[in-house]
Amino acid sequence: MILQKIRTENMYLYYGNKMALNNVSISIPEKQVTALIGPSGCGKSTFLRSLNRMNDLIDSVKIEGNIFVDDINIYDKNIDVVNLRKKVGMVFQKSNPFAKSIFDNVAYGPRINGNNNKSELKEIVEKSLRDAAIWDEVKDRLHDSAMGLSGGQQQRLCIARTLAVDPEIILMDEPASALDPISTSKIEELIFQLKENFTIVIVTHNMQQAARISDNTAFFYLGELIEYNKTKKIYTNPDKKQTEDYISGRFG
Repeated sequence: MILQKIRTENMYLYYGNKMALNNVSISIPEKQVTALIGPSGCGKSTFLRSLNRMNDLIDSVKIEGNIFVDDINIYDKNIDVVNLRKKVGMVFQKSNPFAKSIFDNVAYGPRINGNNNKSELKEIVEKSLRDAAIWDEVKDRLHDSAMGLSGGQQQRLCIARTLAVDPEIILMDEPASALDPISTSKIEELIFQLKENFTIVIVTHNMQQAARISDNTAFFYLGELIEYNKTKKIYTNPDKKQTEDYISGRFG
């Protein structure tokens, strides 16, 4: 039986008086890749950022409805947001390594969570870099600046940094959109491996990428969830004409 890891019910999100998400209800299964697609400004990234309360950082945001992770309402007033963001990690569109060594980038999260044990940190850093498929490329330069890595390597380093705090869910906001085709294919291979252990939700503008890497696809348009289903069904036999038009390139 596939467990549902994330669930939203009748979710609305407003920036001030402007509605950005309109009555979104969705169940996202555990240890699968769910892609969010749709034209720019349709609410994909806004929805993604609501899953670990990144939208809390924007003053004018107001959310109605419920968002559950493991059946716990993450907008409950008793929720520890720091712990939530450890459980629900995030990888951004533009790789954002810290101006520190490769080692210190990955060790950063465990350290701020109170782990200063040198041997444990070494193990965490190596495991995270291995899981992010970059260990062999950087193992001899762990104390060099992360800023010297290529764009694709920096993005995999940021994924390693996310993995180092042992999340259960990884949110990815167009993680390959700034990368060349070879780096993109490495990120896609990595996502495929990571879903064995993590629930992944990815925003992508790349229709082919969504088709290649995701198990489920959600199509958003003008703040509404138009259609959500298995990726194969969405791409070969969607229920809604809007979905078919978007996937076939007739609009958006």
